[in-house]
Amino acid sequence: MNRIITISREFGSAGRTIGRGVAEKLGIRCYDQELIEEICRKSGLAEEYVKERGEYMVSGGFLGNLFGGRDYSGHSVQDELWSAQAQVIEELAAKESCVIVGRCADYILKDKADLLKVFIHADIEKRAKRIVEVYGESDESPEKRLMDKDKRRKAFYQFYTDLEWGNVNNYHLALDSGEIGIEKCIDIICSLY
Repeated sequence: MNRIITISREFGSAGRTIGRGVAEKLGIRCYDQELIEEICRKSGLAEEYVKERGEYMVSGGFLGNLFGGRDYSGHSVQDELWSAQAQVIEELAAKESCVIVGRCADYILKDKADLLKVFIHADIEKRAKRIVEVYGESDESPEKRLMDKDKRRKAFYQFYTDLEWGNVNNYHLALDSGEIGIEKCIDIICSLY
């Protein structure tokens, strides 16, 4: 059975950077943007749609996502995306040891792979500083951007997994990248791999 590292992360906590660093250090693949591309191929959905809806609830709240856009069978395009995403993640995990960033991979693979489930977080000030440095300024305050992304990510995770996103009981390891630093986080994860 392949060994898979899943990286769940707060927006701006450097989870993607840490995931790529772990993969590089271990000599295995990291799936993040590549995962989006594969989901697009499998589902036929547009890349922007997959990026926006593959781990975030859309504005309109829980009920809007629960009832909005459902067909006669009760399924929505979001549900079809979830199915395609789960299938792609399962196929990648069966194919090779790797790092998978986000997209509820920790839940999707819970009984299907040898997992190391990691949650990356940091305090809001450090994350706000990082998103301005990485993504640039916006009309919206960095703190509002963080809270919005995290709120939507949390709602998506709970909707499809019935678990609380960020709850340390759902992960093997939770690391504060703001305090520990990116390189040390990479080293810790690699040492547990």
